[in-house]
Amino acid sequence: MVNFPNCKINLGLNIINKRPDGYHDLETVFYPIAIKDILEIVTDQDAIESGNIIYTASGIPIDGDLLNNLCCKAYLLLKNDFPQLPSIKMHLHKNIPMGAGLGGGSADGAFALSILNQKYQLGLDQQQLINYALQLGSDCPFFIVNKPSLGRSRGELLTEIELDLGQYQFLIVNPRIHISTAWAFSQIVPGKALYPIDETILIPIGQWKNMLINDFEAPVVKTYPEIGSIIHELYASGAIYAALSGSGSTVFGIFPKGALNTPKFPKHYFIAATH
Repeated sequence: MVNFPNCKINLGLNIINKRPDGYHDLETVFYPIAIKDILEIVTDQDAIESGNIIYTASGIPIDGDLLNNLCCKAYLLLKNDFPQLPSIKMHLHKNIPMGAGLGGGSADGAFALSILNQKYQLGLDQQQLINYALQLGSDCPFFIVNKPSLGRSRGELLTEIELDLGQYQFLIVNPRIHISTAWAFSQIVPGKALYPIDETILIPIGQWKNMLINDFEAPVVKTYPEIGSIIHELYASGAIYAALSGSGSTVFGIFPKGALNTPKFPKHYFIAATH
């Protein structure tokens, strides 16, 4: 079975407080974007015993132990509760930049859960899949829902919202700068947003610029001025709204459909236009 894990952007991101468990309570709007990886899972008919994973990957190189990624962890998580799961072969073709604020790894893990549930008829409903996804990571539950959603708590408390940006185009720009999520959180002084995200998202997009704020953007731009330059270039090229996604380093611009004007960026940047 083949599926196509997509990425997301954050429309606003407010860090409200740090919790006793070390996580942060936040508020954000997750919006799915059609830049996709390719994930295939098939039964390993040649396996001598159950519970093995043959994992292969292509596309953007993945750092670290391949068997330590979220796709494999998703299988092992379900295998613990569903011992009847057979051995599998799993192949991931990676298109979404990693560690970029786009949630690509989280999407891969969440889609692996969904594929395994469907392919092997495990009978898990959406909330059960969300509960498993949260064990993989804070962004993973969104990709089970995969519709525009207001995220609260760690991001796992999701409320679907009516937000259709189909009349716009998105330009995704990643300068391939690695930003430590732990460092980014350390730069934030938690507090409620001046303009609550759940209210701001409902106003006309032309008013978002000074109201829909990602708390990570100011400290990230201060430390990495190149990212601030990307935001400036997107606005100069006609973007209605441009911002950092997650803790970065990806920046996105929202343009009227048919009016996308891609600035000239360095060749090593990852750039993708999408609806």
